[in-house]
Amino acid sequence: MGKLWFLPLQDENPVVMERIKYMIALFFSFTLVGLALHFNTLEEIWQGSLKILISPANLVTDYFELANVGAAFINAALMIIKSLFIIRSTKVALSGPLLAAIFTIAGFSLFGKNLFNSIPIILGVFLYAKLTRTPFKNYLLSALYGTALGPLVSEVAFNSGFSFFTGIFLGWIAGAIVGLILPPLSRHFVSFHKGFSLYNIGFTAGIIGMAFIAFFRAYGIEVDTVHLVSSGYNQPLSIYLYSLFLLLFSGGLYFNKSSFSGYAAFLKEDGKGGTDFIKNHGLGLTLINMALLGFLTTTLVLTVRGELNGPVIGGIFTVVGFGAYGKHVKNVFPILLGVLIVGWLTSAELSSTSFLLTALFGTTLAPVSGHYGVIAGILAGGLHMVIVTNISYLHAGMNLYNNGFSGGFTAAIIVPLLEVVFFHKKERKNKSIVKPLINTEPVEDLEKNKQ
Repeated sequence: MGKLWFLPLQDENPVVMERIKYMIALFFSFTLVGLALHFNTLEEIWQGSLKILISPANLVTDYFELANVGAAFINAALMIIKSLFIIRSTKVALSGPLLAAIFTIAGFSLFGKNLFNSIPIILGVFLYAKLTRTPFKNYLLSALYGTALGPLVSEVAFNSGFSFFTGIFLGWIAGAIVGLILPPLSRHFVSFHKGFSLYNIGFTAGIIGMAFIAFFRAYGIEVDTVHLVSSGYNQPLSIYLYSLFLLLFSGGLYFNKSSFSGYAAFLKEDGKGGTDFIKNHGLGLTLINMALLGFLTTTLVLTVRGELNGPVIGGIFTVVGFGAYGKHVKNVFPILLGVLIVGWLTSAELSSTSFLLTALFGTTLAPVSGHYGVIAGILAGGLHMVIVTNISYLHAGMNLYNNGFSGGFTAAIIVPLLEVVFFHKKERKNKSIVKPLINTEPVEDLEKNKQ
């Protein structure tokens, strides 16, 4: 281990490579702990953490505002460590999809996920693996991303009128049911959007959340969406984010032998269905890509004068995480541009948290621009902007991946139309190539030639 940081990544054996990836994830969690201690005392963090654990967490509940900044970042750090422990216990490699899951969980742990409401969902997925007699590692992504429905657990536990312990018990039962049905449903729904929305679990979670809310409403139980957000932290948090991404960028350059070699090929990936960039292009280029996405999204937020609060930082972390699993600056930018254009044309408040969440999480549609081009990406982003504003009522904020839910519908609408356009375009091109090969000489000239 003494030579760990003194050799390029490709010169190391797989064990050392794995340790490096874990060290990067742990370092990320430690930076969050340091940031928490910068904002609040240990006593404030403790009190805030308790409030996070025993409060409803409907979309959008900013833990900065609900509790305090320090408690929110400690919650995120603990969720990262818990996720790494689960991954390690399954003895699978820390791949691009799993690295994306870690950053996504960290982000959503600032506004909706916590240890209390995530654990029963993971246990439900584990129970499904046991019942089907398949390894839990096969459903690891479902378990980690499935915590999107954590607010459902918190809602049943703390906001449904039950006594404290009865609510906790029923909340965990609801979470276990969610985890039990999530894996088979998520496999099925991939065909709905054909892999053009990267947040497949988000779409599945939206369907499950919609079913639960329909059941609640049938019995007269109303669950309203929440909009609790904070403001005023841009200066310290922008310094933290740019510093974090600079470190990722520097690490990426180091592992890629101080060059961008291979990044042009990296940008040719369309990202459809989620592409494991670590596997295909190595850790160095992946870290560079993640950092560039971080610079892009943070700069976007600050340019439109948005607030770096819990949900918005959660969106930035998610985009950065998926920089290891399907997103890069080339396929993300057209989506962001499409959302911005339609937002401007509809007089949306571009600096609002709601709009910024739509822009950041709308990049779930990055494979559309990656596969079909810039214009298609802009159209997808614009359509997503219109659809997402009307979709949260269906699950009443129970699904934290609201844009993943909306993105599934957007892809299901636009991709078949794009397939038709590109199919006919290809047909016309093929005909133009084949046409000169057909002998168009008059019959009498053919007869002369034969003679």
